[in-house]
Amino acid sequence: MSSIVESLESSVAYIRAICPPSKLKPRIAVVLGSGLGSFVNQVDVEAAIPYTEIPGFIPPSVDGHKGRLILGHVKGVPIVVLQGRIHFYEGHSMATVAHPVRTAALLGCEVMVLTNSAGGLDPAMRPGDFMIIDDHINLMGDNPLKGPNIKEFGPRFPDMTEAYDRKLSTKMNEVLLAMKVKFYRGVYCGVSGPTYETPSEVRYLQMLGGKAVGMSTVPETIAANHLGLRVCALSCITNLAAGLSQNKLSHEEVTETARAVEAKFGQFLVDFISRVETT
Repeated sequence: MSSIVESLESSVAYIRAICPPSKLKPRIAVVLGSGLGSFVNQVDVEAAIPYTEIPGFIPPSVDGHKGRLILGHVKGVPIVVLQGRIHFYEGHSMATVAHPVRTAALLGCEVMVLTNSAGGLDPAMRPGDFMIIDDHINLMGDNPLKGPNIKEFGPRFPDMTEAYDRKLSTKMNEVLLAMKVKFYRGVYCGVSGPTYETPSEVRYLQMLGGKAVGMSTVPETIAANHLGLRVCALSCITNLAAGLSQNKLSHEEVTETARAVEAKFGQFLVDFISRVETT
């Protein structure tokens, strides 16, 4: 527990030395998923710090995740962008996976906007569609809060009744409707990866009520809720899950589809961030 806190304190101190709160105190954090990193082009950047330079941060090893922490403004709103994430399947502990999100919270963020590329479990979905995450099912077999509780962060048993803030999700809904973008709402199934799901596993996830499946987001949502942040999340459906189409799955397909909708995705984030109210 002490090592987690000390590592976070080192990360925060390093970032604040480069961009102190007097210059910019972020209110909203955005985590960018696979192939969705170009949103940073919409940010008025104050500082861009590679993960390799921040104590406690690990650079991503997966294509489509650049690995930079960006501090800046969008439409005058101070934000921090995590351009790329690390994943549980890369061999890291859940505490390491949650470290960037916790750092963003300690920098002063009140709202966490999570994004990802996901496989669609609804046969009606098409690559390039979006899905607002209303809830999740944690099938990763682990939890970032396992072990001694850090009481300064939150309670031993955090409530997850509204893991994804309803008001923020409604705001997402409004923005996507205004943009006339095709989207869904539903339950995200978080799995450990790195293999894609088998057709039988896909049918199982459908039976559980899942509408999309991916290998991220759930640990970050749990850690952010523990810290008292308001969380919302948007999936870019990059492919139909195994057995729902004739195509075999590949990460190249995932990143290509995500990049094809990057402009639309970036505009959504700009419009959404400008409408979010923080205290």
